[in-house]
Amino acid sequence: MRSPWFWIGLLIGLLILPIAGYLYVSFGYAPVATAGPPLPLEKTVTRMALNARIRKEAPKESPVAVTDANLIEGARSYRHYCSVCHGLIGQTDSPTSKGMFPKPPQLFHHGVTDDPVGETYWKIENGIRLTGMPAYRGSLTEDEIWKIALMLANADKLPAQATDILKQPLPAE
Repeated sequence: MRSPWFWIGLLIGLLILPIAGYLYVSFGYAPVATAGPPLPLEKTVTRMALNARIRKEAPKESPVAVTDANLIEGARSYRHYCSVCHGLIGQTDSPTSKGMFPKPPQLFHHGVTDDPVGETYWKIENGIRLTGMPAYRGSLTEDEIWKIALMLANADKLPAQATDILKQPLPAE
């Protein structure tokens, strides 16, 4: 039989972490500004959860064919909906992305051509919590989302008309 001090020590040990976490947050020590550093383990936990969810739910193949017309339509939709955060060809950072945390990937510099197209589709359709990436499920049709995902998966071999659309700078506001 264990001593009562063992059980008291165990109880105190189990309570210290939640209490310390509560105090850390409630006294304003947690970085919550977009310019602040990530919370401890934030990247690890969110990446693990995101990857598990994508493995579970992402479609394996596209019902939309890879054609020049679909890639051009995908480029137009990307330019309209995505480029404000993810940039265009030849653009290093978009003005909006400079103030975001975490910084959105600039998809024509560090693209997703090696990602499965279903993974990119899932991210566009569902968004990603705690990143600023919205879900487009209610804003775009399934067909439009697939065309953007296909365009990004084939960004290194787009037809000239799609590339031209993605090279034009966004109009100044």
